[in-house]
Amino acid sequence: MTLPSNIESTPTSASWAARDLRSLWHPFTQQSEWQPLVIIAGDGNYLIDEHGRRYLDGVSSLWANLHGHRHPTLDAAIAKQLATLSHSTLLGLSHPTAIELGEQLVALAPPGLQRVFYSDSGSTAVEVALKMAFQFHQHGGDTKRQRFLALRNAYHGDTLGSVSVGGIDLFHRLFSPLLFHTERVEPTLSALDSAFAEHGHELAAFVVEPLIQGAAGMLLQPPGFLQRARELCDRHGVLLIADEVATGFGRTGKMFACEHVNVSPDFLCIGKGLSGGYLPLAATLTTEAVYKRFLGRRSEQKTFFHGHTFTGNPLGCAAALASLAVFREERVLESLPIKIAALAERLSEQFAQHPNVHEIRRCGLMVGIELGRDRERPFSPELAVGARVCEQLRSHGVNLRPLGDVVVLMPPLSITRDELHLLVDATRQALDEVVAALTPEEPAA
Repeated sequence: MTLPSNIESTPTSASWAARDLRSLWHPFTQQSEWQPLVIIAGDGNYLIDEHGRRYLDGVSSLWANLHGHRHPTLDAAIAKQLATLSHSTLLGLSHPTAIELGEQLVALAPPGLQRVFYSDSGSTAVEVALKMAFQFHQHGGDTKRQRFLALRNAYHGDTLGSVSVGGIDLFHRLFSPLLFHTERVEPTLSALDSAFAEHGHELAAFVVEPLIQGAAGMLLQPPGFLQRARELCDRHGVLLIADEVATGFGRTGKMFACEHVNVSPDFLCIGKGLSGGYLPLAATLTTEAVYKRFLGRRSEQKTFFHGHTFTGNPLGCAAALASLAVFREERVLESLPIKIAALAERLSEQFAQHPNVHEIRRCGLMVGIELGRDRERPFSPELAVGARVCEQLRSHGVNLRPLGDVVVLMPPLSITRDELHLLVDATRQALDEVVAALTPEEPAA
């Protein structure tokens, strides 16, 4: 591959890592124990570092890149949009790209979702849904509905509202004095029934990642869980918020995870893959019934007083429209069943009997491989085995990022069968190499 003309691999880039360490503070990174891997280019499903080494992008640049890097359709759409309008606010104005994208999202979304509110990240998409749900009940006179229900170990983003409905202690415990109270429920049908029986009268909304909890470690929900949630929300007058930031846009094999069980939520939160992974763009879709609750004269102050400077940014919307075009033109969804089956088969071959794999959790192309000293006991956290496996993977030409000792595989939808084999086989090899290097004091099994 030829690097873009504006990228230099040598000699200037030799100082990129040192310059990074002098200036930057990275998210979810303990910088005292980290050395930068500086990526200077992308090529299809691969990332290229400052030394020209290639890495299969096994986590889609944090679960966002759908069609590969430098896809010509997306590149051309952004360049075309640059020639007309790079940004204009949606506060009191509009523009064609946002309108067209909104129309297409409504057409694709589960039935009943007819209004699109743009934001700039998955966290803010959830934040919007939480505030809309709360205000919906306030406008309707049901002012006692001031609580939310969420799953244990939930993750919905890092702004304070989304952290409040999150439930991962490692990420969220420190901020507890700043958060509003949220009721928690285990992802079981009986626990869900009990939670609604006890709290249904005071809940504004139930927020949930459909089918699978991503950042919790790819935790799967039991069959019928989302359908029961929809039924209970309807029975108790509670709004259902589906956080599809991670699960949306083909990740589970359908455009949205809700489609697997024919559930329409009251709010659909999307981000990450919305722009094909190119630009920060998110959206919250909701029903006409919710939208109409906010209508009135200005003096009534029913307006939804929330917004973002880059809401509906034309460049992001152009990228999203191009991504949806790729779905249609390259028949992306139709290609997924074969890839999903190939991934499942290879995972079984390499890990089903592995002594250091506690469990494989998978939904579509979303995979979590939970590691342990054996099938019952975890590794000591001090060993950071998941992180070590992902670091070792770089020597095999694959880039992954773990969730603790859960190794996450979430490749681009454009991944090929050979690349799927590389992804799984390299992960097996890296795990074996890390386990072999453990000290006798910390046996692997």
